[in-house]
Amino acid sequence: MAGHSKWANIQHRKGRQDAARSKLFSKLAKEITVAAKMGDPDPDNNPRLRLAVKEAKSQSVPKDVIQRAIDKSQAAGGDDYKEIRYEGYGPGGVAVIVEAMTDNLNRTASTVRSTFGKHGGNLGETGSVGFMFERKGQVTYPASVGDEDTVMMAAIEAGAEDAESSEEGHVIWCADTDLNEVSTALEAELGESETAKLVWRPTTTTELDLEGMQKLMRLIEVLEDDDDVQRVTANFEVSDEVMEQLDA
Repeated sequence: MAGHSKWANIQHRKGRQDAARSKLFSKLAKEITVAAKMGDPDPDNNPRLRLAVKEAKSQSVPKDVIQRAIDKSQAAGGDDYKEIRYEGYGPGGVAVIVEAMTDNLNRTASTVRSTFGKHGGNLGETGSVGFMFERKGQVTYPASVGDEDTVMMAAIEAGAEDAESSEEGHVIWCADTDLNEVSTALEAELGESETAKLVWRPTTTTELDLEGMQKLMRLIEVLEDDDDVQRVTANFEVSDEVMEQLDA
């Protein structure tokens, strides 16, 4: 349903080349450094850092890379990254949220704006599309962890808001402020989750045909290729037929 998970599926099916994987590692390392710099360098005492480390591990980032990122946060004179969110419309009127971490706001804003313009979209003001999304905590588990009822009961007891189960696995949703507490409670009941992170969950979606989806994919790929961009979320919806054509 939600564009975010479909996009993850499309990326996964297409496979990541080494260059893309290296870029992903550097983005995850940047998040770890910023999280450690803003709070305690010990993940046990810093919920944001704990989630950042977890996300890095889920993407197979080596332990030494994770530790280097934490150490970098404690080094004197390190990079001063600012977090910023951009909002706009992509091809077909799809709402797009771009989350960035940058040491040069002017550079990042200019790049994001021109990327939207070159790929059939336009950058709006902050808040221009944000109302079409909710900020939520998302915890995922493989299907093998249990059946739908087992996971739903664990989710309710952990204080989650909802759980969705499919052949691909289980997705548990909670309030953004409850993510650390809910994910910890779930792990006590179900074991270690695959991912636990904050996401933008679309409350309304826009359906795209094959051409629109190809254009949107190109926009997202170029945005994600920028070193300053941490993640991109879009509220597209796409049919199974279009998904099959994309995979062809």
